Amino acid sequence: MVFGRSKRGCEEAAADPVTLKVLVAGGFGVGKTTFVGAVSEIKPLRTEEALTEASRPFDSTDGVEAKSTTTVAMDFGRITLSDSLVLYLFGTPGQDRFWFLWDELAQGALGAAVLVDTRRLEECFAAIDYFERRAIPFTVAVNCFDGADRYPIETVRAALDLDERVPVMLCDARRRESARDVLVSVVEHAMRTAASHHHPATATSS
Repeated sequence: MVFGRSKRGCEEAAADPVTLKVLVAGGFGVGKTTFVGAVSEIKPLRTEEALTEASRPFDSTDGVEAKSTTTVAMDFGRITLSDSLVLYLFGTPGQDRFWFLWDELAQGALGAAVLVDTRRLEECFAAIDYFERRAIPFTVAVNCFDGADRYPIETVRAALDLDERVPVMLCDARRRESARDVLVSVVEHAMRTAASHHHPATATSS
């Protein structure tokens, strides 16, 4: 599922693209569903449900008062980065009560994009901790919401206490090109991480 080539015959197999699995993660209301929808070349699969009064104690909408739905399982999309590379995107649910799904979704993932809302940085701490503990490469994408304060990349890195090797970039989850750039960063970072594991001496000296 994660690494592979779909085989339609021996003659065609060599031309089939490599397929990789990438997670789109982050806290509640940071823009994961919007991100997947903006960048996917197919109609994305969504598992959204309306927020109800019964869910208010569990799904705080502080800072995202206009939000009326929530992902209860995952979002799914696909993007072709080149003739030889296709990404399958899995957007994770943001609420704590759905975290049992994360382990299932993370199996075999190449890496992850962690979306961040600078107005609610605490919402992304758990996602960052999840990927750090499991040594899954990730890129932090600061979703530039309208009206939100903008901060220098290094300020965000320091606030999140990120390793200097973790890519941090600004993005607009509504724009396909911006979301695509984030996914390219995830793939490149994952490849660099894999290479450093194969050549630790070289990585240390560089």
